[in-house]
This record gives sequence, structure tokens and C-alpha cells, in this order.
Amino acid sequence: MGIKEKERTAAVVLAAGSGRRMGGGVTKQYRQVKGRPLIYYSLKTFQESFVDEIVLVVAPGQVPYCREEIVDKYGFHKVSCIVEGGKERYHSVAYGLKAIGAEKAGYVFIHDGARPLVTQEILGRTLECVREHGACVAGMPVKDTIKIADDKGNILSTPNRDRVWMVQTPQAFAYPLIREAYEELLKREQELAGAGISITDDAMVVETLTGHKVRLVAGSYENIKITTPEDIKMAENFL
Repeated sequence: MGIKEKERTAAVVLAAGSGRRMGGGVTKQYRQVKGRPLIYYSLKTFQESFVDEIVLVVAPGQVPYCREEIVDKYGFHKVSCIVEGGKERYHSVAYGLKAIGAEKAGYVFIHDGARPLVTQEILGRTLECVREHGACVAGMPVKDTIKIADDKGNILSTPNRDRVWMVQTPQAFAYPLIREAYEELLKREQELAGAGISITDDAMVVETLTGHKVRLVAGSYENIKITTPEDIKMAENFL
């Protein structure tokens, strides 16, 4: 991808989701987990890593709160800016990428702030992978048998479990590649929606719109995404 090792590495940390399945009236990213807001843990890991710059993407209207109660309070000085997210996840990612600026980053890590158990080891493996391949996502092989079903719940097929992975974040890319992919996505989002294509992660954007192969790298079975109150209890056991 023409990226030199000394070029800067940035992270876009997403905290703009509504967390409807969490309940309780508090935005998921700010729910207390062992006395700290959920988003604290992801930011802390990136703050203490090789990453040079963090762009934090939050829900509309939450920038002042997040700056005062998260970034300033906990001294996350690598957070260069906080931007508002959009209607869909991919809009939020696009806004985060735009905030980095083309001249500032060689590689970009995109991470869901609702995954508090990301580790330095995962970041290190992902960096090595993206340096070699230009596009890399953390994930783990599934443990259970997977079934493909129709809309009525009837089983259609059983894929080979040995080739099925649970995809996680971070997902890392050479900056020119991911910027190009998201620019193309925003131009064609209505066309893709009309074709029934639903974008669910960053790797899919690159796969669909550039044809660049994306490599899988080992994440961790503990690197769960917090979606329900039960997930918080599980995360507290690991933190």
C-alpha cells in the first residue's frame, strides 16, 4: 500500500450508538462498569498504545459532556477531536475518518467503544497484519455449529465451522484504502440499499467497494461487544 512504518497511526473509536437493547435510561457508552464509564476502557487501551491520535465519535449533542466527563476527566490527551456521529454506523465511521485528515495517518484502527476488553496484544497483532496486508480485522473462529435459515426459521444449510469466524474490532486499514472505500460508499449508499446490501462492518465496505482482500487476525473470545446488561456482568468478570 506504499505505507512507511514511521507514518502515523490513528484510531476512530465509535461511541455513537443508542444502546436500545441495554435499557435503564443511560446511554450504553456511559454505563458504569467497575466504577468507570464503559467507553473509558477502550480509550484507555488506545491511549496507552502505539496509536498517535484518537478520534472519538459520539451521539449528536454529547460532545460537550464527553469532552468534560470522559476525555478531560481521565486525561485522554491522544483524543485529538470529538465529532458527532450519523444515522448509521457507517456514517459515524465516515465522519471519524474525515476528522483525521489525509496527511495525518498511514494506518487507521476502527473500534467499537462498546468492546472494553480489547488488549494491547490484539492491537499489536492487528498492526503487524495491516502493515503486511493493508486491511485486517480481529476475530475468532466460531465454537458452535452455525446454521443458515430462511425467514421462517427453517434450516437451509450448515456451513463448514472451520471456515466461519466471529468478526470483532479493531478493524485496521491503510488510510488511503479505507478513505477511498468510504467515499465510494457515501456516493452509492442509495444504490446499495436498493440492492438490499446492508453494510455491517468496515471490512465489508472495503470488500464490496474496492475488491481489496481483508485478512483475519486473532482477537480474543473475551473481546465481547456490550449489548445487554448480562454482557456488562460478563465484562466485569474479565476486567
